[in-house]
Amino acid sequence: MDISGSVALVTGAPGGIGRAFVSELLKRGAAKVYIAARDAASLSDLMAGGDERLVPLTLDVTDLAQVEAAVAAAPDVTFLINNAGFAAFEGAISAPDLSSARREMDVNYFGALALTRAFSPILAASGGGAVLNMLSMVSLVSLPMAATYSASKAAGLSLTRSIRAELSAQGTLVVGVLAAQTETPMGARLPEPRLTPEEVVSDSLDAIQADQNDEVVAGALSRGAYAAFTADPKAFQAKMSARLPQR
Repeated sequence: MDISGSVALVTGAPGGIGRAFVSELLKRGAAKVYIAARDAASLSDLMAGGDERLVPLTLDVTDLAQVEAAVAAAPDVTFLINNAGFAAFEGAISAPDLSSARREMDVNYFGALALTRAFSPILAASGGGAVLNMLSMVSLVSLPMAATYSASKAAGLSLTRSIRAELSAQGTLVVGVLAAQTETPMGARLPEPRLTPEEVVSDSLDAIQADQNDEVVAGALSRGAYAAFTADPKAFQAKMSARLPQR
């Protein structure tokens, strides 16, 4: 897919990776970028540059009425980027209750599902377009210190593969991004070294432009982790399992 001339919608746009997506899309010649966030005020920094290609949207991906409103407000989208995410960094058992686990699944799984279902007819009408789901290396392995987040990202990977199969007939490219810990407010909870958001985004958009209808392992740090995982999945999981929640 050629990003030049595309019309993108980025959820979670004010975050570290979201901002990097917006910046790189503009650099690569996107004709328009809808920047979405739950709080419209959080988009003011992105809008401050005065680029007329940026269009703000108030969008909580867990609110189906707001999802429907986004479809009405952005009927020309050709590239959907499901980047919004939430991580509580709680253990499955040590968490005080299930509220954070439900929030993680609502944002990271059901949010991406709702947006993709809503925009798939629009993408079809544009000739297919593309969907990019921002996943994580914990889609493949469980990190007990972020147990329910890991579960939501594993669900997101399964969803991405199912969406890819279902939307193939309409020519929609579906890319899932597997990334290790990244230098963002969320990623700061994880140990160094960390990827930069720009590394993650550059590899992700390169995959879109190369029509890589598959998962992409974004960033050198991620590729190293992925190589270790594929060489010995049980050993890699054992290493991750040592990272327990702090009580």
